[in-house]
Amino acid sequence: MPKLDLSKIPFKGGSSYPGKLAQAMAGRSSQALGDAGGLSQYGVNLVRLDPGAMSSLRHYHMAQDEFVMVTEGTCTLIDDQGEHTLQAGDCATFPAGEANGHHLVNKTEVPAVFLVVGTRTETETGYYSDLDMKVSVDAAGYTFTRKDGSPLTADQIGE
Repeated sequence: MPKLDLSKIPFKGGSSYPGKLAQAMAGRSSQALGDAGGLSQYGVNLVRLDPGAMSSLRHYHMAQDEFVMVTEGTCTLIDDQGEHTLQAGDCATFPAGEANGHHLVNKTEVPAVFLVVGTRTETETGYYSDLDMKVSVDAAGYTFTRKDGSPLTADQIGE
């Protein structure tokens, strides 16, 4: 079992979100641990949130399970039931197909880190709880549309 050298796996920032929605991910970066280890059946990422940063826009997956565990600091899980404090060692799960929009936010003054593990499927559909937006993922990449499949407008993505 090969040991990963975390110092050699870069943290990457940025977002696949369209337009100015990508700016909402400022202060979020991640290490693709599963990719570095050659995993193909599920993804494993270590995500760092600077103070005030969020993990993603609130979303849910139709085909992919998701598991998170806070490893450093404190995150606030925001889902359809409200806000929940997660500290180092706390975990949360999001089963595929469960329409519970969620994300993590760092509301503290120090960085927070969490591990996220998720199923990898050839295709995926995700929905964004607070926006009229859907993402479809396939071998060609990410396609963002309105929830009904029609094109996003410039005002929806802040352009």
